[in-house]
Amino acid sequence: MTGSSSAAVPAATGVQSLARGFELLETLADAGGEAGLSELAERTGLAPATIHRLVRTLVGLGYLRQLPSRRYTLGPRLVRLGDTAERLFGRWATPVLGDLVGEIGETANLAVLDGDHAVYVAQVPSPHSVRMFTEIGRRVPLHCTGVGKALLTTLPDADVTALLGRTGLPAVTDTTITDPVALRAEIALGRERGYVIDEGEQEPGVRCVAAPVPGPHGPAAVSVSGPQGRVDEAALARIAPLVVAAGLRLGAILADT
Repeated sequence: MTGSSSAAVPAATGVQSLARGFELLETLADAGGEAGLSELAERTGLAPATIHRLVRTLVGLGYLRQLPSRRYTLGPRLVRLGDTAERLFGRWATPVLGDLVGEIGETANLAVLDGDHAVYVAQVPSPHSVRMFTEIGRRVPLHCTGVGKALLTTLPDADVTALLGRTGLPAVTDTTITDPVALRAEIALGRERGYVIDEGEQEPGVRCVAAPVPGPHGPAAVSVSGPQGRVDEAALARIAPLVVAAGLRLGAILADT
């Protein structure tokens, strides 16, 4: 994020301060939830005096917290707002996920970016007795999950580099991508075709197809996952366009909400 984004903020002082405050919170979240004043100034392009004034206000309101290191982190008052927003997000997504399950027959999920992880906020299970299940609220890595890789396709390359520098690429299964070059190629392919595939990279024997949910609501992704025996190559050709269409449909719904 650069100073050019701030130039588009309305000139009215009250509105500008509010917009800059939200910009600061989002910038801090993109930085992994913790940053110093100079880093925030560099990322936003705002003057240090402006950053200091905004930070002081947000700390007083409980939306930021100052650490003993004098760096800043997201504050506890954001938890309640985030929990409520995630529940609403999941409620709006459920009909779309239900239709996806009806078309495909496998479990459908919705996840959002939360710091350096993906967090599941909605799920509609498969009708099969053997099916995939993920707890709502579960946080998972980005580099080895379908929803995570779909979320990475929505981020600028610089943010992807910074994020992976913080988290690394630890192996979870034998098929987890642990080579940064290979993961970048996977992200580029996902951007080109509109979806990504998780080949048992988080859970052995599970194949997942995921696509981003476009819109101004922040990074989100929809996915379908099932046993590799059912989600075979022939099934992938049918499933992928349906998952992409579901992401677009959900993005349109959220944009109108």
